[in-house]
Amino acid sequence: MKTRAHTGFQIADRQGRSALRCIFLAVVFCLSGLHPAFAEDYRLGAMDKLRIRVAEWQTAEGAVRDWSAISGDYMVGAAGDISLPFLGALPASGKTTAELADEVGLKLQKLFGLPDRPSASVELAQYRPIYLAGEVQTPGEYPFAPQMTVLKAVSLGGGLRRAEGGQRFARDFIMAQGESSVRIAERNRLLIRRARLKAEIAGQSEIEVPAQLKDVADAASLVESETALMVSRDKRLKLQLTALAELKSLLKSEIEALGKKSTTQSRQLMLVMEDKDRVDGLAEKGLALSARKLAIEQRVADLQAALLDIDTASLKAKQDVSKASQDETNLRNDFDAQLAQELQNTEAELDTLSLKLVTSRDLMTEALLQSADTARAPGVAASVTYAIVRQSDGKTVTLPAREDTPVQPGDVVKAEAVLGSQ
Repeated sequence: MKTRAHTGFQIADRQGRSALRCIFLAVVFCLSGLHPAFAEDYRLGAMDKLRIRVAEWQTAEGAVRDWSAISGDYMVGAAGDISLPFLGALPASGKTTAELADEVGLKLQKLFGLPDRPSASVELAQYRPIYLAGEVQTPGEYPFAPQMTVLKAVSLGGGLRRAEGGQRFARDFIMAQGESSVRIAERNRLLIRRARLKAEIAGQSEIEVPAQLKDVADAASLVESETALMVSRDKRLKLQLTALAELKSLLKSEIEALGKKSTTQSRQLMLVMEDKDRVDGLAEKGLALSARKLAIEQRVADLQAALLDIDTASLKAKQDVSKASQDETNLRNDFDAQLAQELQNTEAELDTLSLKLVTSRDLMTEALLQSADTARAPGVAASVTYAIVRQSDGKTVTLPAREDTPVQPGDVVKAEAVLGSQ
């Protein structure tokens, strides 16, 4: 009966593991299918936002391990990379989500020497935006959606501009100028933050003002704010390190005291052992009582037990010192890793902001040019032509377009007015 029951339990356990594995594969399949069909052949690029999930089926344990430290939302930087914990920067530009998911799983398996490859799911959380320029009611940056055409893109910006005279271009210029001012202020804050992070990584006590901000009026207040943050973070780190150092000092004092106590106990044991030898000699001659011999032996046993307790306490204190040293090392490493991650994020935000600033300045320039064209050509009719400005193989190309021309993420859709006689 026992053998049959044990066999039944093993069968049930294998069936349970098989069911868990099926569930795990089904979950991974579902996660990998969250993004639309358009994303299957879509090649990633800068400013694409990704949602990455990683899980691992552990065959030996028959359980699923969730890699929560890596799972999360990421954005492809201007250099075409994403930065993942443990793996660092991975090239993403030009790859599909499936290719990137395979690379993440393979690199994790190689890095940690895993018998089973982790399953990664890469989902396009948000495509990189498109930009509208020219004869559009509201030019600017807009989110991309699959199956978008030039006509749909222009409709996001309120359609084509309606003739409103020179005031329309003045309003466009003011709006673009306002957006540019906001982004410049944001860029200044990011530049100071980057300088603060570099100072912390280098162990400097002062923040060096970036060359771009030498003549900026509010640079001093930005530096003061970031300096206060740096001082606060450094103070907190030093307090934690001081607490660990004090703990190590206390433990070392305890080890020293236990060592002295062990020496004293050893000396007492040696004296008692000498007394025991004398008593044993007298007992052999019949000159010592058995009670005295028993008392001496009990004293020896007590001293030996006390020495063992002292050695055990000393070993425990030494282990605590080693743990405190490891905690100190981990604290420094975690702080350095946090600084590196914040610096990478700041660099990515600066890259994104630089693209937005270029767009704002282009819109300002275009508004001024259109205003001048309108002033020189009153009472003329205009037709609209479309063009798409696209990054291809690291180069900027301008493609003629119609209203039904498909638009890709990152494209700049330009609507231009061609003047003619009425």
